[in-house]
Amino acid sequence: MPVANTTCWTLIEGAANGQVEERETFARRYEPAIRAYLTARWSGGRLMQDVGDAAQDVFIECFRAGGSLERVERGYGGGFRGYLFGIVRNVALRWESRRARESARSQARAEDMADLSSREDSLTRVFDSAWAKAVMCEAAERQSENAQRAGLEAERRVELLQLRFAEGMPIRDIALTWECDPVQLHREYAKARKEFHQALKDVVASHQASATPAEIERSCNDLLGMLG
Repeated sequence: MPVANTTCWTLIEGAANGQVEERETFARRYEPAIRAYLTARWSGGRLMQDVGDAAQDVFIECFRAGGSLERVERGYGGGFRGYLFGIVRNVALRWESRRARESARSQARAEDMADLSSREDSLTRVFDSAWAKAVMCEAAERQSENAQRAGLEAERRVELLQLRFAEGMPIRDIALTWECDPVQLHREYAKARKEFHQALKDVVASHQASATPAEIERSCNDLLGMLG
């Protein structure tokens, strides 16, 4: 099975077991959310230059023997998003504590910590937004892989969604470009959206192994809200 089409937990288990391809895919998939959180947390501060190194520390914490990926359980409350957020936040706190010990400006450090405490909700929203984007990309990949197996019409619908959302083209303009009936194209567009939504539900289900269908649907709606 191609790594891009593995479930979240299959990927996590492979990465925890030291499989190189799974670790590379794990890093590619989740690094944007990790870096977005650290960048927002340390923006304008002395640690901003350390975002890249701190992100690497997150992966070290995940991949090391006996590390975070080996300890995570499929039934973890909130799914893997909540678990990864906890890892990133803990790594950030370690970096901040280390810098505090190295700095003689303890008063400035106390002020920094007070500021972080007041910004915690907004920092969580930054992580959630980046996480939602990563999940949407994963769903798009899954829809594309499903379409390749289903045939040319399904692949055409994937292209239709890309033109509509990535390029911002109205359906009527796409119909002119493709020289097809706009009414029929609207039907295909509706079908394409349903296929994407199913791919999104599949991805969310892979993140929340014990979730019910209703919980998965709510999580999909929450993800869309995080993008706003």
